[in-house]
Amino acid sequence: MNPGDTLTRLAADLAAFEDPQERLAFVVDRVRRVPPLSAAERIDAHRVPGCISIVWLTGREEGGRWTFRADADSPVVRGLLLLLCEVYTGAETAAITACARDPLAELGLLRDLSPTRRNGLASALARIRALAAAEAPARP
Repeated sequence: MNPGDTLTRLAADLAAFEDPQERLAFVVDRVRRVPPLSAAERIDAHRVPGCISIVWLTGREEGGRWTFRADADSPVVRGLLLLLCEVYTGAETAAITACARDPLAELGLLRDLSPTRRNGLASALARIRALAAAEAPARP
C-alpha cells in the first residue's frame, strides 16, 4: 500500500465535512472501534517525546511491510495518531522514508490545533519515519 493512496482515500472520506470541528469529531468517532494498546505496549520505549499528551507509538516491519499502532490519553490526539498509522500501515520501508508529505496537514486537520499539539503530532510522524529508516537497507 502506498501512503499517497491511503491519503487520497482519507481525503475523500473527510471531504463530506466542511466544518473543522465536525471533521475532528469524525476522526475521534471512527477510532472508538480500534482497541487501545495493551499495557505491555504502553512502555517508555514506545513513548513519543515532545507531545503534550501521553503518546505511545509502535511499529513493526514484517514481510517487507509495516504495521503501526498508537494510543494517547487524549481522544483527539488518539484519533489523529491512528490516522497517521493508517496512512503508513501496509507501506514498504522505502515508501515511508521517501514520503515527505505531512498527512494531517494535507487533510486539513492541523489548522485548528494548538502549536503544542501540532508539534507533538509532528514528533509522532518523525517517529514513524525514524522506525522505518532504522530498517532501511544501507546504501553503498
